Amino acid sequence: MLARAADRTACRSLIRTGSRSFYLASMLLPAKVREPAFALYAFCRLADDAVDEQAGEGRFAAVERLRARLDKVYDGRPANIAADRAFTEVVERYVIPRVLPEALIEGFAWDAEGRRYERLCDLRDYGVRVAGSVGAMMALLMGARSPEAVSRACDLGVAMQLTNIARDVGEDARAGRLYLPLAWLREGGLDPEDWLSAPAFCGAVRQTVARLLDAADALYARADPGIAGLPRGCRPGIYAARYLYAEIGRDIARGGYDSVSVRAVVPRRRQQALLLRALAAATQPAEPSQCPPLSEARYLVEAVRRTVPPEPSLSGETPWWNLSANISHGVEILARLEERERKSHADTQSTGGTAASAHRA
Repeated sequence: MLARAADRTACRSLIRTGSRSFYLASMLLPAKVREPAFALYAFCRLADDAVDEQAGEGRFAAVERLRARLDKVYDGRPANIAADRAFTEVVERYVIPRVLPEALIEGFAWDAEGRRYERLCDLRDYGVRVAGSVGAMMALLMGARSPEAVSRACDLGVAMQLTNIARDVGEDARAGRLYLPLAWLREGGLDPEDWLSAPAFCGAVRQTVARLLDAADALYARADPGIAGLPRGCRPGIYAARYLYAEIGRDIARGGYDSVSVRAVVPRRRQQALLLRALAAATQPAEPSQCPPLSEARYLVEAVRRTVPPEPSLSGETPWWNLSANISHGVEILARLEERERKSHADTQSTGGTAASAHRA
């Protein structure tokens, strides 16, 4: 199945206008990874929107339509949608096991039913689906298919998801959503339903957010050997994402873990310092990890292990050692991201809420 050039262009345009953070950050990826990544994220974005734009029972019907679309993708007869045709080409070229996008759609189904999460392991189950699955698919696009690489990609995706949840506690609550582990809230003497009816920052929320960020930091540390093992041209962009997301957590901590009243934003100067750190980290040799995959992600790792296609070549990108070019390009990207973050936050404040899709990295 070969997507038309127009399909690839449509995916790129969709991401440029609808997922600008990813579009700008993708400029740090090698060109031969960037184009299939646009197709992957376009499919994921349209799938997310297809569910999120519905209400009530319509969300369950939207999930079923997504599953039917995925059937057609894996039959090699995609729906007449540019993103579906382009994603079909990616699935075939990189031999993406069906269980990976199926996991993502299952996460959307959990959102549709308004599922709550009692313990951290339950929340990791959700994070594996809506973020770990995408991290695993991105690893395949970069030619990183070993169990170690896929395990660490899932770690990074879940870590980012936990950071997003910690950052958006207030926005989610005002929209009637609660992703924090319920058992942790109860341990702090807080009834989750009572709190959701009148969300306010308190000691139990502070303690829960702090514990969630500690869990995210542990997963970022687990992910580091996997990033170091990626093709060198891919490392700067992935390290940059890892450090920027982890810094969101540190900003929350500096604010006393209050993500009910305020939303953490990493200032541009700190972003620039983190980009330099990412570029420096990209030059370091990989050290093997002794960590097994998350138990919640093991089935994704096993699905990839059973498929071993040829690795795609990575050529034509800006060399990883060309630090001046990467720094200049990266600083420009970060400036535009900061401007977009300010505008997005202002829009959120004016409309009074966010959708569940704000969580998905």
